[in-house]
Amino acid sequence: MESGSMLKTGLTDTWEVASGIVGLRTLFVNVAFLGQAGGDWVLVDAGLGMFAGTIRKLARERFGRPPAAIILTHGHFDHVGTLGELIEEWSVPVFAHLLELPYLTGEGDYPPGDPSVGGGMMAEVSPLYPHRGVNLGGAVSPLPEDGSVPGAQGWRWVHTPGHTHGHISLFRDADKALIAGDAFITVKQESALSVVQQSKEIHGPPTYFTTDWAAAEKSVAMLAGMKPLIALTGHGLPVSGAELTGRLEDLADHFKEMAVPDHGKYLS
Repeated sequence: MESGSMLKTGLTDTWEVASGIVGLRTLFVNVAFLGQAGGDWVLVDAGLGMFAGTIRKLARERFGRPPAAIILTHGHFDHVGTLGELIEEWSVPVFAHLLELPYLTGEGDYPPGDPSVGGGMMAEVSPLYPHRGVNLGGAVSPLPEDGSVPGAQGWRWVHTPGHTHGHISLFRDADKALIAGDAFITVKQESALSVVQQSKEIHGPPTYFTTDWAAAEKSVAMLAGMKPLIALTGHGLPVSGAELTGRLEDLADHFKEMAVPDHGKYLS
């Protein structure tokens, strides 16, 4: 695949986002493969549960080996769905932010989805989305405090809370590549039509699951200040160049107008 190319495979799309970055859409959420073909690599997030076979197949074809680690931007159901199956087969460590560990070790549950934020059918049905924490036991560990990413040389993680307390994003300084998770996304995730069409727009975090809007605003401002040149987010298409930098700056400058819902039970 050439840079920016997309391989359509029914419920999935695959993108060669940049050198050493492959994105895979699993229905409506993205995972990332970080590493050069045939070499060591890490998986970022684990998508929806029905796509473990798709993830393993792409891993075999591109790398020929299991990842060195699985890194989680956060632990919402659509980002950890295949973890149990992948851990069982690969026997690799999982890393997440310390503040996210309660939701990954069976100690806590996320708040349920909030349909009152509006915006479309995906928000309306959000109370039906799983919000219980998972229990990975000893398979999950906190990320290193020094900001390094286990198994991914040249990458560093940054704490980008708001969508969840322990949400992180990953940044590669060499080319200013960003794996943003759900700190911001590139589709209006509240709208089923936008999700199906993959209509590209720089958008705040999914409103129905975001519980700390002040922190979310600060996280977007920080990421905009890092001036990424290419980004793969947790939902939506990859984005790069002026389309990314200009629109991300607009989102940071006008976050309350562009991202925060007019109403919702998690508004302070």
